[in-house]
Amino acid sequence: MPLPLLKLYARPDCHLCDEARAGLESLSAEGFEFQLEEVDIDSDDRLLARFLERIPVVELEGEIISELVMDRESVKAKLATVSA
Repeated sequence: MPLPLLKLYARPDCHLCDEARAGLESLSAEGFEFQLEEVDIDSDDRLLARFLERIPVVELEGEIISELVMDRESVKAKLATVSA
């Protein structure tokens, strides 16, 4: 069974994005299993327009579950539901 896909929409030199990345890495270290795909919103004008004021945005299996500041508890809860 494939691992759940978490996408982190971010951009370079974004301290909130760095914090979200570190938070996701710590969840992985705690035993939460997922694939992490980081998407640089600067690489696509549509993504830039959609997410610029909202990054970092964390998406799980197509559903946005956190934006602006990573909601660690929400991400953990959502991961638990897709991993169960």
